[in-house]
Amino acid sequence: MPWNKNDYPDSFKNLEPEVRQKAIEIANALLREGYEESRAISISTTQAREYVHGTDDNRPHYEVKPRKDDWVLIKKDGEKAIFKEHTKKNLLDKAKPYVNDKNGVLAVYHEDGSIEQTLYE
Repeated sequence: MPWNKNDYPDSFKNLEPEVRQKAIEIANALLREGYEESRAISISTTQAREYVHGTDDNRPHYEVKPRKDDWVLIKKDGEKAIFKEHTKKNLLDKAKPYVNDKNGVLAVYHEDGSIEQTLYE
């Protein structure tokens, strides 16, 4: 199913318009080459970000971690919370658009301190 600027995967909704458009182009090309939708979405998002912003060497890195009874979004190696919420889900609802707007990379941790996933690489 080819995508366009009005009909695209939900995961593209928080991308900057220029990155989103490039991701749509790349994803459609990957679909034509026979890639599965989920794989095409993942690859196209990464490649579109790199195409528009370059490599992730200069991108800011953020972390979603537990702190006492809350969850916080902090800049990597930072101390001050950018956002604080009682639940991880509520924090992620705020953190994802914020990190996307900053063209950052987001590391999400489990409650035990181990890494769960890294987004927007």
